Amino acid sequence: MLKNRLMTALLLGIVFVTALYALTDLLWALFLLLFIVTGAWEWGGLSGYARPGRVLFCGGVLLAGLLLLPGIVATEWIRLWGGMLLVMVSSLFWLLVVPLWLARGWRLHSRILSALTGALLLLAPWIALVDLRHIAPEAVLAVVLTVVLADSAAYFSGRRFGKHKLAPHISPGKTMEGLFGALLTVALFASALCVWLRWSPWFVVASLAIIILSVMGDLFESMIKRQAGRKDSGSLLPGHGGVLDRIDGLTSTLPLVTCYAFLPFYLGLLTMS
Repeated sequence: MLKNRLMTALLLGIVFVTALYALTDLLWALFLLLFIVTGAWEWGGLSGYARPGRVLFCGGVLLAGLLLLPGIVATEWIRLWGGMLLVMVSSLFWLLVVPLWLARGWRLHSRILSALTGALLLLAPWIALVDLRHIAPEAVLAVVLTVVLADSAAYFSGRRFGKHKLAPHISPGKTMEGLFGALLTVALFASALCVWLRWSPWFVVASLAIIILSVMGDLFESMIKRQAGRKDSGSLLPGHGGVLDRIDGLTSTLPLVTCYAFLPFYLGLLTMS
């Protein structure tokens, strides 16, 4: 199990970094969209859709992705407000709705609401990854590496020291010790980068905030899986489960990081227009 987990993570890392630096903007977006559509198939399974419903949902997510694809079939207006608006709505969803959702244990009884929620969760981080790459590939790496490092630290420290459950009614396997291990590991890693690259100490604070947000995404997906009676969202990635199991922490962090990075730019354009 651990060997499969490590081998899959290594292979994914190589493919992801190669694509990040080697592909054009168009191919990068399409490459990511393949994973998003796969995640849509898994979300359809968690939502209880029959096969035709899952195909329809995947087709809808794919169509929406193509319409929002920056610089291809979308107009500049849709690129500016369609994509960013979706990212902003997703950010508000994670900040305002998900904490209540987790606390009250809401269920997605409506198929339409489930489809809208799934589309928001999948398309917003996809747009974020496309936009963040325009700043610099290193911006994407910084966020993804922080979440992956925290996930690994939480996994190993939780297995070694875990005693106190973090959210037993949602995910019994997650512990407070795992969370503290993730925060400590990321704090040390971010501090080392600040010293080495002479970055602002605020990078450490931002990294810790990213971890808290990633935990929220992790818990949310765990709740959806628990309500669906599933351990994993899929079986595509040995040792990890499905695509949703691998990107759960990124679905919550990427939209908020992108809002922080791009919102002043968009507001400036609005003021000028």
